[in-house]
Amino acid sequence: MNKPYIIAEIGQAHDGSLGILYSYMDALASTGVNAVKFQMHIAEAESSEHEPFRVQFSLEDKTRFDYWKRMGFTLEQWKGIKLYCENLGLDFICSPFSNLAVDWLEELGVKQYKIGSGEVNNFLILEKISQTKKPVILSSGMSSYDELDQTVAFLKERNVDFSILQCTTAYPTHPEQYGLNVIQELQKKYHVPIGFSDHSARLETCIAATVLGAEILEFHVVFDRQIFGPDSKSSLTISEIRDLVVAVRNIKKSLDFPIDKKSNESFSSLKQIFEKSLAINKNLPKNHIVTFEDLEAKKPKGFGIDASKFREVIGKKLIFGKNQWDFLKDEDIQ
Repeated sequence: MNKPYIIAEIGQAHDGSLGILYSYMDALASTGVNAVKFQMHIAEAESSEHEPFRVQFSLEDKTRFDYWKRMGFTLEQWKGIKLYCENLGLDFICSPFSNLAVDWLEELGVKQYKIGSGEVNNFLILEKISQTKKPVILSSGMSSYDELDQTVAFLKERNVDFSILQCTTAYPTHPEQYGLNVIQELQKKYHVPIGFSDHSARLETCIAATVLGAEILEFHVVFDRQIFGPDSKSSLTISEIRDLVVAVRNIKKSLDFPIDKKSNESFSSLKQIFEKSLAINKNLPKNHIVTFEDLEAKKPKGFGIDASKFREVIGKKLIFGKNQWDFLKDEDIQ
């Protein structure tokens, strides 16, 4: 598997349209990401009419509950979505928000689960997912270390294979909110694969996370950040994702091939070309005492005394007269 493992989240960008959802999958298939992540919302199982809007953006939904109903797909539609995604060569990943959604995902035959930040301490759904014995990617956005400790202990007791993503639940996140320092804190604290879930709509965040050792990268996708939706301003566009995938793959490759600065043997032929030898910058007679002002450094190395040894030449006497731009050799001085 290529690392970092790159997940592009469609999330709610489809706005309840099956056609738009499929067009996102088509577009992402050309970007080089490993997986596409979805959110499975079954309104009656996860929400109620009392749930407030996170962002009051909708012009057609009276309540958040109405919004979730409009955003949902049937089980048969989800089967088609998963099949289409995998036929494009993309891994299908989905976040459930109810135990019923876990049942549906099991019927779909998912290979792993993504837990959103709001579900990290929902031990009911974690128990349900634990019973599937499938790996879990845990987003830590709204969790303190005390809360994460409880969830980690819960998963370990049930022998669940899991990873954790550093995440800041802010849409979009600003530089002072990235929490890149947390990546290595999580690595030292939990000793499981650690990744980064991004809402910044910037390329540099995931690049930096890669440098810091993130093994999983996740971000939202949108066709245009001006488009309607709660996550648009915190998402990356298709062209940005293409650039990001190339960047993080290159960065990871560079980290896999560290340079040993104790040795420069691989540059020996280039050093011969680029480094220089000492030369005389004016016509000088026999018996002239060489001064700093008489010297120049010229390519290539090896045709005279190394330029790095100029101090050893100053004050020496010329045995022979030298013409301007002649190389200065050991046999020329005493």
